[in-house]
Amino acid sequence: MRYSPYSLLVLLMVGLSTALAQSSATPAIPSPKEHFGFNIGDDYQLATYTQTEAYFRKIAAASDRVKLVDIGMTEEGRHQLMLIISSPENLKKLDRYKEISQKLARAENLSDEQAHALANEGKAIVWIDGGLHASETVGTHQLIETIWQLVSRKDPETMRILNDDILLMTHANPDGQELVTNWYMREPKAEKRVLDNLPRLYQKYIGHDNNRDFFIMNMKETQNIGRQLFVEWIPQIMYNHHQRGPAGSVLAGPPYRDPFNYVFDPLMITGIDALGAAMINRLNSENKPGFTRLGGSVFSTWYNGGLRTTTHFHNMIGLLTEIIGGPTPEDIPVVAKYLIPNGNTPFPVLPQKWHFKQSIDYSVSLNYAVMGYAARYRDEVLFNIYRMGKNSIERGSKDTWGLSPKKIDAITHTFQTDPKKPAVPTNAALAQYGFVPRGGGIPTKYYDTIMKAPTLRDPRGFIIPANQPDFATAAKFINALVRTGIQIQQATADFTVAGKKYPAGSYVVKTDQAFRPHVLDMFEPQDHPNDFQYPGGPPVRPYDAAGWTLAYLMNVKFDRILDNFDGPFKKLPYGELQSPEGHVNGAPSAGYVLSAKANNSFIAVNDLLASGVDVFRLPNGTGGKSTVESGAFFVPASAKAKSLLDKSAKDLGLEVTGISKKPTASMIKVSPMKIALWDTYGGSMPSGWVRWLMEQYHFPMKVIYPGDIDAGDLRKKYDVIVFVTRAIPAVGGREEDIFSALEREPKEETTPAEYKSRLGKITAAKSIPQLKTFMEAGGTVVTIGTSTNLAYHLGLPVKNALTEMTNTGTERPLPGEKYYIPGSVLRVSLDSTQHATWGLGQQTDVYFDASPVFKLAPEAIAKGTVVPLAWFDTNKPLRSGWAWGQSYLQDGVAAFMAPVGSGKFYAFGPEITFRAQAQGTFKFLFNQLYNTGKSGSQGNDVVSED
Repeated sequence: MRYSPYSLLVLLMVGLSTALAQSSATPAIPSPKEHFGFNIGDDYQLATYTQTEAYFRKIAAASDRVKLVDIGMTEEGRHQLMLIISSPENLKKLDRYKEISQKLARAENLSDEQAHALANEGKAIVWIDGGLHASETVGTHQLIETIWQLVSRKDPETMRILNDDILLMTHANPDGQELVTNWYMREPKAEKRVLDNLPRLYQKYIGHDNNRDFFIMNMKETQNIGRQLFVEWIPQIMYNHHQRGPAGSVLAGPPYRDPFNYVFDPLMITGIDALGAAMINRLNSENKPGFTRLGGSVFSTWYNGGLRTTTHFHNMIGLLTEIIGGPTPEDIPVVAKYLIPNGNTPFPVLPQKWHFKQSIDYSVSLNYAVMGYAARYRDEVLFNIYRMGKNSIERGSKDTWGLSPKKIDAITHTFQTDPKKPAVPTNAALAQYGFVPRGGGIPTKYYDTIMKAPTLRDPRGFIIPANQPDFATAAKFINALVRTGIQIQQATADFTVAGKKYPAGSYVVKTDQAFRPHVLDMFEPQDHPNDFQYPGGPPVRPYDAAGWTLAYLMNVKFDRILDNFDGPFKKLPYGELQSPEGHVNGAPSAGYVLSAKANNSFIAVNDLLASGVDVFRLPNGTGGKSTVESGAFFVPASAKAKSLLDKSAKDLGLEVTGISKKPTASMIKVSPMKIALWDTYGGSMPSGWVRWLMEQYHFPMKVIYPGDIDAGDLRKKYDVIVFVTRAIPAVGGREEDIFSALEREPKEETTPAEYKSRLGKITAAKSIPQLKTFMEAGGTVVTIGTSTNLAYHLGLPVKNALTEMTNTGTERPLPGEKYYIPGSVLRVSLDSTQHATWGLGQQTDVYFDASPVFKLAPEAIAKGTVVPLAWFDTNKPLRSGWAWGQSYLQDGVAAFMAPVGSGKFYAFGPEITFRAQAQGTFKFLFNQLYNTGKSGSQGNDVVSED
């Protein structure tokens, strides 16, 4: 066919317009160099989150391999993004693949045959994140580079990964990346750029502790991530990037050192082994040395609460690597133990100059190892998460006895104390190595006495009664479970189990569900083994906490049910948060009473005070026949009070009691205090947590710094000053050690003007005299943890209860071989007549982390110069975790109050606000944040009502 010149021109125009249309519809995928102006991994170069977000949006618009998902807002108001990457065909069927992943992970009403069919149909879901700890800059930048490679490469390995995997590439801390990069890049001369001395925490409020928030999920970023991990996608594999690797290595990775948590399914542990082998093999095949594992690092799989570790309790293969490197080149030092090839470090790295690009390349290789494993063993990883879930359901449906050190010790003790025990052949020479000769060991009947004892069975479930004193906090605990994907049931009517009646609205959490390990971990005590470097030697520090049972820390009342049970229960949809509605009960013609036992009462009271409504406290309850406890709040009736309390009761889940007669007991008028909270340059995580919870509970406060204290005139500005742990130095101690665990205080001349006021530290010479003057003038100081050191600076008649006399007659702290309690839950007894303990009862659980314990001089108590508030009245106060030598605690004082002039000093040794998890002890702090008439600038009076 022949075309005229005009026809040819028309065809040319049509073809050109089509090409232009296609070009505009699918823009070219920009490389990192084209977008950022540098290659990812170039020395002295970092990207901001603003740049990264724009890059992710460009990629999503340009690539048919990407779907961009905004998973929520951050604490500072940025969009937190997740890029779902897979083949275009898979992206069209995401809803189906998500459904398959959920079904297999929850393992409900599936046979093995059905699970195999779903595993064959589904795609492996792999989570890879970056930037959780924003100062660990490899994490964010490896995420950018890996995403670029996945959307641009067309090699067979990448195409297989895209075909068989669905990749959830998630930014873990947008706010932190913005801060860290701007701080680093502020120096115009590249070679002078450093990451040191960040002026504030890189995640609002909590900084590094953002990796300790995943079983309670207080923070917005944690909630965003948790919903994707535990409710929406439930990936079979997740990979959490961190740094730093141990000095002398390049990175630490899986498998990890013992102990691992005893509630895990063994398939999860061996699944980590398999992925760890794939990762180290990949690096070795690419001639990338320096991977250390097992005992080569401090990382274990005992702890819950981290981004990686919480996934372990959900049958996911949770991976962590800690790598060296950063934008400023560094040297790998000579560390002898990492230069000898062994099972921990089979391929040592030699000392050398290390560049950022090397860390990026290692990280991309590790990502490809994980993604490649998932693609090759797609049906296996999908089926295995089902198998683990099915195992959990089966274990929760029958009588089981979980293994733990205490039970094994009980078996041994039962055998050893049996006067009729049979003789056991031994070989003394080999016994020290754990050798048991043939015919040796303990007879099975001793095992059966413990591991088949009916009362020692694992629970079939837990009931959280709706009629407990602080049901709103119990509902917060339930929401922590909901956010972690736990199946919750709720009673639609009153019911009876094991002879006990429960009201409608009570929550039921059964253990016959896929995430049984997490359920047990939140309700049951952790039993950390006695872990020492060698027999009689020093203890091996846990990676984080040793015990953390959240139901204990939140003071949730629950019943542990051993036998199968049922009732009028409805299953709540996965991920559906609970907000029980409270009520105003009774006739409020005289006023209203709010319980001091309910944490949310403090929110309601603060809102009333802010609105100018009178509030009183009842030191002796309401008097008469009423059972209202000491310290309850009374609000006289008024139209404004009614309006505010109607709303507070409904929104906060409070049961407010309306009363027709004013209380006959004495009342103390309450007024807000001018609250100051100590912080330091760079930010204190414990202070950040307290700031967050004060905002949640509507306590107005001001953050102050050491310079503000040293400036004096504190009593004119504040009524109460709160010092969290690590604020007050020890007497005669190295004061600079309190500045930061990782950095020294920056020089004033190199600190930006807006942060200079935060410099300084609490000193014995300048700060302590100002604090003493403040209290003598009527101010209150509250100290927590090691900041109770202030008691010694003030010369109060107290001393350290945890010491011993040496052979030379000198006193020293108890050595670790005799006494060691890392983060654990202990029980203390209380003096409930003190206003400091109102609402707490006779005993409570506290979070104890090598915390101070005091011995009071006898005359101090007799003269009232020191008032004990909490103490250990048993030699076995451990509730959850590890307490070696806990008998030393007996009769030790955990908290006290001491008058100082016209003011008060409070010392709380335990971490009463720990990570905003210890909600059962918030009232230790909250009770001190109101003027109560006996001291303070408001001069409130005790009022007697007829």
